[in-house]
Amino acid sequence: MSNKCSGQCESVVTDSSIKEFKNTDAFDGRFTTDYKVPKMDCPSEERLIRLALDGIEPPVGLKFDIPNRLVKVFHDAHLDEITTKLQSLNLGATLEITRESCSVEATQAKVSDKENEGKETIILKWLLIINGFMFFCEFIAGWIAQSAGLIADSLDMFADAAVYGLAIYAVGKSIKMKLKAAHISGLLQVILALGALSEVLRRFIYGSEPVSNLMMIFGALALIANVTCLFLISDSKENGAHMKASWIFSANDVIANVGVILAGLLVTLTGSRYPDLVIGFIIALVVLSGARRILQLKA
Repeated sequence: MSNKCSGQCESVVTDSSIKEFKNTDAFDGRFTTDYKVPKMDCPSEERLIRLALDGIEPPVGLKFDIPNRLVKVFHDAHLDEITTKLQSLNLGATLEITRESCSVEATQAKVSDKENEGKETIILKWLLIINGFMFFCEFIAGWIAQSAGLIADSLDMFADAAVYGLAIYAVGKSIKMKLKAAHISGLLQVILALGALSEVLRRFIYGSEPVSNLMMIFGALALIANVTCLFLISDSKENGAHMKASWIFSANDVIANVGVILAGLLVTLTGSRYPDLVIGFIIALVVLSGARRILQLKA
């Protein structure tokens, strides 16, 4: 520890000396145990460890040092259960030392955990604002321009806004709750993708005259918005299933935006409405594909 406490705070304890204590905060445990985890070399392993220890009561606090393959667990009882769960992940986890917790170290770990949650919330709120605003812009423009591609893209933006709202709800929740939020957002994507497909079919049957200039202008604006979203979330995309879902949605949107711009250009060159219908159909399929990936996410 870089900040040490005096007296019993530094004392090493044995399994037999750990009694049952009830705490109200994951980092308020009486003991700190260091584990060496040789195969923990990216945030994916961190998520596995968090999931493995998620259901332990009283709750445990976790501090990760991925470069040095170390995990600090702040806990009260259940040392044997914690060790067993970590070893069951086959990451080579070994118990290094158990000692009475230092309040300074526990406080620093708690503050760091809260800071990460705060950063996630700020990022997700910006994503929610951007996608909510672009939904209204693209939907209105798509209706005026009679563009199935723009309408499909706007529905995708609406789904993403809902996704980010769910992700904000999931920040600070358990790994399982974050995964549940991601899966709900995936189901929402399926519903809206089917709605976009029905709009493409309706315009195919009853006809449309898409305005290519509006398609390209609003497609370009949406592209700028989604590239901004990718930039905002890039450093946090591995922080749980809810953030991974947000990254997947934004990446899919960039593909869809490029498609809308290309379709607008083809409508201009050919004078045909079919490029717009084709891109609307493709966007709906991309959304469905993204939803499938979300529904397959594991914590």
